[in-house]
Amino acid sequence: MMATEEQVWGSLDGVLVPGAMRSITKMNLVRGVAVSDHKVKVSLASTALYAGAKDWLKSKVEEVIKGLSGTNQVETEFVEAKPAEVNEIKHVVAVMSGKGGVGKSLVSSLLALSLARQDLDAGILDGDITGPSIPKMFGMTVRPTGSDSGIMPVSTKTGIEMMSINLFLPHEDDAVIWRGPLIGKAITQFWEEVLWGKLDYLIVDLPPGTADAPLTVLQSLPVSGVVIVFSPQELAAMVVRKAVQMCQQMRIPIIGVVENMSYLVLPDSGKRLEIFGKSKGEEMAKAADAPLLGQLPIDPELARLCDDGGLELYNSPLVTDLGRAFVKAASERGRKDPKPLYPGTREK
Repeated sequence: MMATEEQVWGSLDGVLVPGAMRSITKMNLVRGVAVSDHKVKVSLASTALYAGAKDWLKSKVEEVIKGLSGTNQVETEFVEAKPAEVNEIKHVVAVMSGKGGVGKSLVSSLLALSLARQDLDAGILDGDITGPSIPKMFGMTVRPTGSDSGIMPVSTKTGIEMMSINLFLPHEDDAVIWRGPLIGKAITQFWEEVLWGKLDYLIVDLPPGTADAPLTVLQSLPVSGVVIVFSPQELAAMVVRKAVQMCQQMRIPIIGVVENMSYLVLPDSGKRLEIFGKSKGEEMAKAADAPLLGQLPIDPELARLCDDGGLELYNSPLVTDLGRAFVKAASERGRKDPKPLYPGTREK
């Protein structure tokens, strides 16, 4: 009995891409499967694959398919394709704030972690070119691989795809001293030249403010929505309102808001201490006309794990609740039209 096309696809699910450690089907490298007369032909995109990776994949693909009953011959061919032709990303979500130090990178990471725990395929594009911190929180020091046709993202222990400028630096504390145009170009390259494959969500961590870098992302990427991060201080809330106005003027939906450093739970009594003042969660949700997705406490254990590169070990119901609220809000509020109305553009 001859193997079916469905069986061939099923066998390819177990072939991992070197470096990314996701399957060739998850990375969307399989461009075609043909089965006839006990022969199987598989077409793979060579995107971001170095020579050794192609040789290994060819051997592995032929090995797993020959293991199917009724298969006498296997042919594997590679075809050229740009990352943009291969990537299938359902939702691109930017995490932003008008002010630095409120925890955008932490919220971006926790969102991706929660999505992965919901068996969703998630990636993080670290758009904070001059102040990248996400690789440190995940303990990632592996350099990305690739070829002339693209860059392969690195995979965290829980399978989150990641790309950050810090992964290319000789030392993680080296400074990136670039002007705005170079920063914007780097962000665009991380979108256009990285093989993200199939993702349910790509979380884009933005630097603070409403200038070049955030504008590049909101104009160049098909952002379906934004998550706004803030802390309880009035000063922070005031500045964050500028980011809210930016999204509203560009007609990009705000999926929800997250209040970070909302309170500290005293270990002896369990009492909540609002160190930075009374919560402004409801106030900011109203200003953004979006749901309050969560209020994250100051947690010494979370801080320790981030410093040690062990964020993925953090286990709190708050992460689960944040992720579920985010997915619910994203499905309800995300923009279906990937083209925003930019400032200065008249609606036709």
